[in-house]
Amino acid sequence: MTKILVDDVEVDVPPHYTLLQAAEAAGMEVPRFCFHERLSIAGNCRMCLVEVKGGPPKPQASCAMNVRDVRGGPDGSLPQIFTKTPMVKKAREGVMEFMLINHPLDCPICDQGGECDLQDQAMAYGKDASRYAEPKRAVEDKYIGPLVKTVMTRCIHCTRCVRFTTEVAGITELGLIGRGEDAEITTYLEKAMTSEMQGNVVDLCPVGALTSKPFAFNARPWELAKTESIDVMDAVGSAIRVDTRGREVMRIVARTNDAVNEEWISDKTRFIWDGLRSQRLDRPYVRVNGKLQPATWAEAFAAIAAKVKAAQPGKIGAIAGQLAGVEEMYALKALLASLGSANTDARYPGNPLNSKAGRGSYLFNATIAGIEEADSLIIIGANPRKEAAVLNSRIRKRYLKGKFPIALVGENANLSYPATYLGAGPESLAGYKPAGEKPMVIVGQGALNRADGAAVLAAAAKLALEIGAVKDGWNGFCVLHNEASLVGALDIGFTPGEGGLDTGAMIGGGVEVLFNLGADDIEIPAGSFVVYQGTHGDNGAHRADVILPGAAYTEKSATYVNTEGRVQQTVRAAFPPGEAKDDWAIIRALSDVLGKTLPFNSLGQLRAALYAEFPHLAALGTIKAGEAADVEALAKLGGVPDKAAFKNAVEAFHLTNPIARASKVMGECAAIASGAQAQAAE
Repeated sequence: MTKILVDDVEVDVPPHYTLLQAAEAAGMEVPRFCFHERLSIAGNCRMCLVEVKGGPPKPQASCAMNVRDVRGGPDGSLPQIFTKTPMVKKAREGVMEFMLINHPLDCPICDQGGECDLQDQAMAYGKDASRYAEPKRAVEDKYIGPLVKTVMTRCIHCTRCVRFTTEVAGITELGLIGRGEDAEITTYLEKAMTSEMQGNVVDLCPVGALTSKPFAFNARPWELAKTESIDVMDAVGSAIRVDTRGREVMRIVARTNDAVNEEWISDKTRFIWDGLRSQRLDRPYVRVNGKLQPATWAEAFAAIAAKVKAAQPGKIGAIAGQLAGVEEMYALKALLASLGSANTDARYPGNPLNSKAGRGSYLFNATIAGIEEADSLIIIGANPRKEAAVLNSRIRKRYLKGKFPIALVGENANLSYPATYLGAGPESLAGYKPAGEKPMVIVGQGALNRADGAAVLAAAAKLALEIGAVKDGWNGFCVLHNEASLVGALDIGFTPGEGGLDTGAMIGGGVEVLFNLGADDIEIPAGSFVVYQGTHGDNGAHRADVILPGAAYTEKSATYVNTEGRVQQTVRAAFPPGEAKDDWAIIRALSDVLGKTLPFNSLGQLRAALYAEFPHLAALGTIKAGEAADVEALAKLGGVPDKAAFKNAVEAFHLTNPIARASKVMGECAAIASGAQAQAAE
């Protein structure tokens, strides 16, 4: 650590800190446009000027000078910098004046108005007049896709967007061309950006040059109610803020959580909100003479009760989909148990993950932040770029630090970092020997959602033990989930009980009455009476005999457990449309009609029962770690995988769930992505 004086305040900071970071550690505010803590240093804007005692008689860019570079006095006094002297004030005013030479006065019509760094800093550090009367330059707007709107005349060339796309997203589609007044940010060929993380440039842009195209002209920031929540579009559980006006979600932006998503979110997380309005189920339906007809709640419950009472307990089952919260799965499991059925499951047919095998058998044990500690990686049957884009950016971050060999088994995809392709199927695992003390093995759902999934899981666990990925102080055996609900379902045992049927058996005709809690990605053949409880008119609703409208993740408080086992909760930001209700409340009301009343009347009572049975779910934001013994037990299960190639679980990144498929924006992105893939294949 190094001591330094900032405006006569002594602070002790690491020597690699920039002067800007040291000033912030001392409680001083230093303006900046180009500097960002998670990006490389560019030193473009010069707004962060400070005065260095004993240095050159001119202000210094505090973002481009480290604390170790500042010398103390010959008398042994501490190095000293100043952030508020007349020299600094005059220099900042001059820089701001230059910034505004060509910047248009678009504030009344700019979507960044109210959240604009240039606006704020011009007020705080600028002058009240300009000496420039010459005409302002104009720059042609660029098309960079359906997500990001460009007004490039506003651009101040901070290059944050260029550095983000190159360093974090791993694409080289944005850059700066020209010099002086002719300089401009461009995509070179003016085509849509291909990254699944491109929307983050909207948050990074300090002016209104890059804004959200779907959100354009919809609302001003001060009109919106802001609710901190978490994302359920994948199993990462990114921290988000949901902005609403009245009953409608207007936009979703990122929150900082260094342990999970840092401050990035995927495009599906950010731009999904228009799908929350489209194709919503807002009242119950009952199928009469082959057609779904609107019904009252009482009529829907009566139709279900008639079928349930006519069926044997062993012929009643329940499956849960990827957006189901822990509370509703717990309630549904309790309802099935009260009916005498053990037929509950939340897994794809063939998936071997099981709560009885212990948490270590199905968690991303190394944790997302732990990726940065690993020194080698093998990815089996997964494409993290499509299945968990934010987690993939963390792998890229570790790769950029160096000495991190990556191997890939399965579909050979562009992951945004180089990987050695070993082969397409399980036999490619043989002979893999990484270097390093902390190897990591990532097993994707593409390797598990198949008939030999148990054998593949055992082989991956055996490999992890052989290469030293599981040992004291390090557990590098990681199962990568792509569904927000599955870890929570495994935690509470929403899997077949003693003698119970799994998903494959239930949809194969093993049950007469099937409760479908939002499972829209599994085809259910004719034969069973299907009760669908969900939010959108998607595949599950089309197959249903009774539809019960539920609440989306922005419309309820629900618990989700992410791929690493971190317990988190969504927060209600809006209310469900029409007659739609909270999912747990629907199940509680139905239990009354079925004569099997569940022992809770409020969400608080339900959670009290849930926490009594599963105490770790009460510790929000924490991870109950899995045991190394769980991985060792997996490895002993054995089995011989067949030689079929792994097929990734996610093919179309933008269309993985009912909300995404209802989103017009996601549909447009999917069309562009499929066109790009077809072009690349040619």
